[in-house]
Amino acid sequence: MKYVLDREKIRPDIVQTIERLSGEDVRQCYQCGKCSAGCPIAADMDLPPNQVMRMLQLGLTDEALDSRTIWLCASCETCTTRCPREVDLAAVMDVLRHEALRQGRKSPIRQIPFFNRTFLRLIKKYGRVFEMELIGRFNVGTLQFFKDVTKAPRLFFKGRLKLWPSFKGRKTARPAFRAVKSAQGHEPAEAPAADEPASNPTP
Repeated sequence: MKYVLDREKIRPDIVQTIERLSGEDVRQCYQCGKCSAGCPIAADMDLPPNQVMRMLQLGLTDEALDSRTIWLCASCETCTTRCPREVDLAAVMDVLRHEALRQGRKSPIRQIPFFNRTFLRLIKKYGRVFEMELIGRFNVGTLQFFKDVTKAPRLFFKGRLKLWPSFKGRKTARPAFRAVKSAQGHEPAEAPAADEPASNPTP
């Protein structure tokens, strides 16, 4: 794959931001390709993981941020484990997703960020996932109204699909969301209520 380097498209400032947030130095990658060889979904990506790192090394952030690869990455950390330079590529992919959202870029795979937002919204609401509502919101939001509908009865009778949500995890989930917002600078951290245990969440 060939690229013509355009000086106007090279954004070292964004690369520096990605390195700062991920805690990784993209220059450490020497393109051995072990991350791409071990990635279980590399065949579905438009850019193999090592090429994403190469785009960042060249300052071609648009190519990296607009790729399908960053959204398909499941953060399984196979690449991180295999990297001989100990680069946490999964962390870099995570930061690339955040940066793409911050810049208002549209994901080439709309279902993935929609699922992530819906999933987190339900965690914040109930403290844990309410599968029935998650499936309903996802199917309606992606216009796949009858997706997997035939699997519902079997899941229900096996006890895997509940008709009513559980609120058991709300006391621990709410402080986690408050701490994440505080870390992002949206609002000051609030002390947990007397009946809420302290938590040490990671974003």
